[in-house]
Amino acid sequence: MRSEPLLRRLSALAPIVLALAAPAAAQDENVHRELLRRQQQSDEFSQQLRQSVERARVPPGDAKSRQEVETRQLEQRQRLENLDQQQLERAGREAPPAFRPQERSRMEEERRPLVAPPAGDSPAR
Repeated sequence: MRSEPLLRRLSALAPIVLALAAPAAAQDENVHRELLRRQQQSDEFSQQLRQSVERARVPPGDAKSRQEVETRQLEQRQRLENLDQQQLERAGREAPPAFRPQERSRMEEERRPLVAPPAGDSPAR
């Protein structure tokens, strides 16, 4: 039977193909995690900028308001840091490459309430 030698050759090539595919999959996973980290850094910077503007709006002599703002902002930063850590852990688990864009979009949506300005807050000009 002629297909038998072809089958043997293909089965001999299978370990080689798998050996070459494993580093590519690991590299893809590293790219996915690095993209996530970059987005998280960008979101943290946006949050810091928004919080700085918010703190600047508090009147200088109003210690109670300043304390309330700083306490709320600390809680916001901690929630974002916790979410970032959870997302990195989830990203470390094996995910099929086809789902990664959806996974990144979902993670961005999870961070949006912690990064976006509150409703009704217009950007400073």
